[in-house]
Amino acid sequence: MEQRTLGQGLAVPALGLGCMGMSQSYGPGDDEESVATIHRALDLGMTFLDSADMYGPFTNERLVGRAIAGRRDEVVLATKFGNQRREDGSFVGINGRPDYVRRACDASLERLGVDHIDLYYQHRVDPTVPVEDTWGAMAELVAAGKVRHLGISEAAPATVRRAHAVHPVSAGQYEWSLFSRDLEDEVLATLRELGIGVVAYSPLGRGFLSGRITSPDDFGEDDFRRNHPRFTGENFDRNLELVGRVRELAAAKGVSSSQLAIAWVLAQGGDVVPIPGTKRRQYLEENVGALEVELTPEDLAAIEEVTPRGSVAGPRYGPEHLARVNV
Repeated sequence: MEQRTLGQGLAVPALGLGCMGMSQSYGPGDDEESVATIHRALDLGMTFLDSADMYGPFTNERLVGRAIAGRRDEVVLATKFGNQRREDGSFVGINGRPDYVRRACDASLERLGVDHIDLYYQHRVDPTVPVEDTWGAMAELVAAGKVRHLGISEAAPATVRRAHAVHPVSAGQYEWSLFSRDLEDEVLATLRELGIGVVAYSPLGRGFLSGRITSPDDFGEDDFRRNHPRFTGENFDRNLELVGRVRELAAAKGVSSSQLAIAWVLAQGGDVVPIPGTKRRQYLEENVGALEVELTPEDLAAIEEVTPRGSVAGPRYGPEHLARVNV
């Protein structure tokens, strides 16, 4: 698989695997199929795995740890701290205090069953703690050999600069897809100026761009999209029309909607690594096919025409979660 470089030297496959949905947010999980999906990803060269302590909470790291046992050397392992949750799933808050950073890292290492994390992200920025303090503790983790590279997620440009001044930021993880392009306003230019790679989560617009979602009734009771702004009311109908246009372009090119959408993210630059999430081998193999899709300038123009910036209906989070991004 094609390799891309994040920051000053973290080599990863051009396509990673987001593991969150195996443990939360998108309906019930199937640990056996999830482990099989991770194993298939490794077999295909998709060895960049993305988790976080909050997923589950805590269960996703344990799942990933079980899946990579015996294959650790093949994996570029990423996880995150900062969204503090209790064992019962309730949310404590955003925590960037240095003492918490150290405890969170040690707990993640234990759950994952590894002696180091390849890429450790500050998942969300704590507005009550100077980012320099948080990143000072993160830099100590690197010095101790517990972490190899550092990343930040959904941080404002000025915050990224402050963190980078403490310790080089290898990757910024942000939502980026045909449906979510806020990153292009200011953040992307800052990341590229500083030589920071982009890890794009939800490149399929939380599954909408796959073309497999046709009704709000497709979501089970424990699927967070039942109440997501882009999947409810008139927004759903408007966005479904956009997906239909993407599907038409994909069909004309002989690829799936998912493959076209992921290929678009891949085409945004050699410093961009999408991490589409799935918990099924079938969809994993479909997503990997995006690497074979070559988009011409004409293709990119056609995609821009049917899904121009700002065409998606509804914000990418509800108010509570929106308050935690671009901090």
